Amino acid sequence: MRRNPTAQPMSRPMSRRSFVWTAGSLSIAASLLLQGCGSDSDSGSDGGRVELTFMNQSRGQEAALNALAKQYTKQTGIAVKVESPGPSDYLAKLQAKAQSRNMPDVYSSFLAVDMAPFYKAGWAMNLQSELKGAWGDQFAPGVVEQATFTKDNNLGVPAGVYSAHWETQSYGLIFDPTRTKIDSKTPPKTMDDLITALKASNKDGKGNFSVASTLTPALIQEFASNWLTDQQISDTFAGKASWKSDGWRKAFQLLLDLKKAGVISNGALPGGQGDNPAVETSFFNKREVGAIFDASAGVSVGKRTAPDYTDYASMPLPAASDATLTPRSPGVPGKGAVVNPRGKHPKEALAFVKWLTMPEQQKVFAEQARIVPTSKKLLADGDLPPQLAGFASATKNQQRVTNSLTPDVNAALTRDTQSLVLGEKTVDQVLDDLQSAQGRG
Repeated sequence: MRRNPTAQPMSRPMSRRSFVWTAGSLSIAASLLLQGCGSDSDSGSDGGRVELTFMNQSRGQEAALNALAKQYTKQTGIAVKVESPGPSDYLAKLQAKAQSRNMPDVYSSFLAVDMAPFYKAGWAMNLQSELKGAWGDQFAPGVVEQATFTKDNNLGVPAGVYSAHWETQSYGLIFDPTRTKIDSKTPPKTMDDLITALKASNKDGKGNFSVASTLTPALIQEFASNWLTDQQISDTFAGKASWKSDGWRKAFQLLLDLKKAGVISNGALPGGQGDNPAVETSFFNKREVGAIFDASAGVSVGKRTAPDYTDYASMPLPAASDATLTPRSPGVPGKGAVVNPRGKHPKEALAFVKWLTMPEQQKVFAEQARIVPTSKKLLADGDLPPQLAGFASATKNQQRVTNSLTPDVNAALTRDTQSLVLGEKTVDQVLDDLQSAQGRG
């Protein structure tokens, strides 16, 4: 069992794909640890009335979560109050709640690197023993493993499982068959074929493909899996293997090939806060590009922001022409929940989270929010929106990586991919910079 570090997606700012460690995260980690060491002042009696609070990060799943909360109250009599501050404000508000010792009973989980301070401070129930029985068995293979922190993980989180998920995420292409001339039934088999198709459909010369800078760590990691095993990728993240290996060199060269072919929109990678929402807007709303690299949760965003646009599909990234391994998407725990063990009603909160992850409730999330479920049964049934088909297929062969990118390396990788595409750095210079950043981690 291990923790897949790269969650997450981004995208919506601070989402499952937002790979940047926020400026406040490092400074607040020690504070959260201190706040977690005191007495459990946030536990106590409320006169027998049970009301659970849920702090939700996802706007795309807000409607489904609110509907399910009302259903749960009707079935059990337990009130559930959902607070949805929005993805860009979520982490800061959760940090403030931890510092004031006013944490919710349940809260959304996303990137391991951002959640680690909360887990280490004692604000998360270890669910490992609960997941060893029937509850864990209903999840698809690898789902629980993705959420597991192994002993001596490089984030310093005690071994265990601190989140339960009703969504699994993979990475790949979201594309419009008409605008790219790519047939979803017979997609390109190699990256060369994909580049040829994107180049042929690039009629205005501005480029027909886009990827946000904050998603390039996932893109490069998936490219690298054409030549590197999961263990080799994990060893690189832990500083046990060099960034200067041929696998990483070839991964960055693939990105450079996309640039040289002229298929990257405007010859640059959007950056800054909100870069991936901007990329998604360019695809779903403005129709400026025919293909984007995104996580599966991007389909949920498309449904929310452009509900009438459904003429698109998804696909895993094809193999490099000289690949020695089958390329694999990074495996990312999607939307899920963390139980606060020091709240007023931890047992009731755990029961609610278990209920949310059952197939019947996962089906509501899948249908209303267009997400890939974690339920073994639902995935086997294959009854998913067609836009998710390619992403769902990618979940069958995901990376199993134990360690996480360090904040320094992640920041360098995001910055350097922009420089590479702009011609400001060579592949060798990027690799040197990453190796140097790894030393600082």
